Amino acid sequence: MSTTIADLTVGEKGIIEEIPYDSVPLKLLEMGCLPGKEVELIQLAPLNDPLYIKVNGSHLAIRRETARLIIMTKSENLCETIKS
Repeated sequence: MSTTIADLTVGEKGIIEEIPYDSVPLKLLEMGCLPGKEVELIQLAPLNDPLYIKVNGSHLAIRRETARLIIMTKSENLCETIKS
C-alpha cells in the first residue's frame, strides 16, 4: 500500500516519491512540491481539509483529495531502511 501526504499525522515528514503531473495543480509544482523533496504536515484545518504542509521552504495549504495523489515515503520508514 502506498503512503500519501494525506496519510501523515501532524509533525510527520516524508520524501515525495511520485506525483501524477496531469492531476496535480501546476501551482503546487511551481512551489517546489516535486519528487525528492521533503514534506512535513504542519497543521490540519478544523474539518481535516485542507492540509497545511511545508515543502521546499514554502508553507502550502492543499486539499486532501490532492494530497491523496502524491505518493511518498515517511521519514521513519527511511530510517528503518538505512538501518537494515
